[in-house]
Amino acid sequence: MPRATPLDRCRNIGIMAHIDAGKTTTTERILFYTGKSYRMGEVHEGTAVMDWMEQEQERGITITSAATTCAWRDHRINIIDTPGHVDFTVEVERSLRVLDGAVAIFDAVMGVEPQSEAVWRQADRYGVPRLCFVNKMDRTGADFFRTVEMIGERLGAAPLVLQLPLGAGPAFSGVVDLIRMRALVWRDGTLGAEFDDSDIPEDLASEAENWRGRLIEAAVELDESVMDAWLEGGEPSEEVLRGLVRKGTLAGRFVPVLCGSAFRNKGVQPMLDGVVDFLPSPLDIPPVHGTTPDGRPAERPAEDGAPLAALAFKIMNDPVAGPLTFVRVYSGRLAAGAEVANPGRNAVERVERMLLMHANMREDIDEAGAGDIVALAGLRATTTGDTLCAPEAPVVLERMPFPEPVIEVVVEPRSAADRERLDVALAKLAQEDPSFRLGVDPETGQVVLKGMGELHLEIVVDRLRREFKVEAEVGAPKVAYRETVSDTAEVEGAHERQLGGAVQVGRVRLAVAPLPRGKGLSIEDRTGGALSPDCAAALREGLVAAAGAGPMAGFPVTDVQVTVLSAAGSAPAAFAHAAGAALRDALHKARPVLLQPVMRVEVVTPEEHLGGVIGDLSARHGQVTGMDQRGNGRAVTAEVPLAGMFGYVSALRSLSQGRAQYSMQFDHYEPVPQAHAAGVQAKLA
Repeated sequence: MPRATPLDRCRNIGIMAHIDAGKTTTTERILFYTGKSYRMGEVHEGTAVMDWMEQEQERGITITSAATTCAWRDHRINIIDTPGHVDFTVEVERSLRVLDGAVAIFDAVMGVEPQSEAVWRQADRYGVPRLCFVNKMDRTGADFFRTVEMIGERLGAAPLVLQLPLGAGPAFSGVVDLIRMRALVWRDGTLGAEFDDSDIPEDLASEAENWRGRLIEAAVELDESVMDAWLEGGEPSEEVLRGLVRKGTLAGRFVPVLCGSAFRNKGVQPMLDGVVDFLPSPLDIPPVHGTTPDGRPAERPAEDGAPLAALAFKIMNDPVAGPLTFVRVYSGRLAAGAEVANPGRNAVERVERMLLMHANMREDIDEAGAGDIVALAGLRATTTGDTLCAPEAPVVLERMPFPEPVIEVVVEPRSAADRERLDVALAKLAQEDPSFRLGVDPETGQVVLKGMGELHLEIVVDRLRREFKVEAEVGAPKVAYRETVSDTAEVEGAHERQLGGAVQVGRVRLAVAPLPRGKGLSIEDRTGGALSPDCAAALREGLVAAAGAGPMAGFPVTDVQVTVLSAAGSAPAAFAHAAGAALRDALHKARPVLLQPVMRVEVVTPEEHLGGVIGDLSARHGQVTGMDQRGNGRAVTAEVPLAGMFGYVSALRSLSQGRAQYSMQFDHYEPVPQAHAAGVQAKLA
């Protein structure tokens, strides 16, 4: 079956930014101008198409990434609108893993904010080409050029200005297109659908020539013949200039910068033109790499005729269609009703239905090809990060990493009936969200919910009550501490047990040593292959299990090197017990240390409340690391232990008469200061 839209005219993009920069509002305008929606949804009214969850509409924020498809200039654009709140960063991570390009949106008043930096680094990790849209140019205090400067300084990017704003704040009326050297002025009363293409105002002509010169200078470096012609006085044509900007964007040499005001319906159509002109199609992306089941490297090109390779990047429990698995098809074709292999799970899955998603609305389709993003119904074993492929050509694509939880709460069902529903509901929520983990309190047997922040777990509990009708009591949030060691130790563990007529014996000698922060748990086997595969696997399982509960307060052990020096015995189970006993003993002897999560906090406050904000952060054991001007306020950056940040929303509101705002994201783990360690342990006991 021929493809409806040629692959070179397909774009898979994400909309990413800090919270409240205008991602969803921009996406709503895109859907309106491309004819996908007949009216503009508004975040503040709870009518945004892409924010379809009740929790999103009530809070005015995006919680889960939503996918949609639209058309512009005979191009098909698959869009994923991602959350901006740090608690839901996993949604950005898995979206960027499968996207070809991205639009990074910045608030023209606030500039580059902390979560803008975080999502930018995520895009760097996956090599995603992107363009920048400086939004909210209509707000008082908007500063386009300062934002451009911050993109260069804070993100380490090379911003390439393609537009200049016509006015700023309430006077913002349009943009100057530096490639065409024309002014675009939007007409009032047309919902942004109409604009005048006119000459550049005289008072801006000189500045426009200056910025166009910078644009050409950066672009012609990508083509020697064009550069030679330019040096001899020849101006590159619009077509040539666009081609060079596209070439530089795909190569990561620079990022195009556009501007506008999505809320005021200005600048969105040229941004869509930028998506088509400068961001990659699946053909511009190198073949996806993976490994065969026997460990050999393999690659799959973006071709319909190649063997099927698709990556599952999101699970959603749809109330009508049941569990839906979102996949990006990298190569080959996939048909509804087909059987596909999941080599990572050693399973074969049947695709019962294939859907094209528009937020939470569904459209049945029969087939998908390379470059498509679709949802599949009927998969049983597949989870986030799994590969689906042709059974005759198995391949496993690289999985995406997921962050470790930093906060937890205990949840207790109110009745026996709620207990059963709770187990089912939590299993579904954990399947949807890889950053949400479940545990059991070893002393009370209560279920422990672990997540990325207070809001993350608040949403989980709210969904339990609304979607799954589970009534439960929720404890106060607690910090997810970790444990490590500050010294070395070498011990031997032994296990001997009579089982039937045989005696199981295991003896393991090992050493532990501290590792740098962020290195996790490392296990090295120096027994020289003396153990059978079953015994070696059991020994490792015993070590991992013992490291799950440290000696100080039962928190997971991290940043520790475990070296198995020798092992002898007769049964796998004995090795597991002996290894666990040896590790527990070694951790006790190696001077264990409690680690606490430290958050990077940024507070933007009016100048008159600056002293109170800094004093409060210090009282929470925070260290101020920087201050700068942000619009008409001051931005304070600090590193604060998570334990000190509970209830900060109310405290900041009181300190600043409701005028300050803050953002927070996990930064690193560090030892709890000795002066506080005893108090922390007493609270945890």
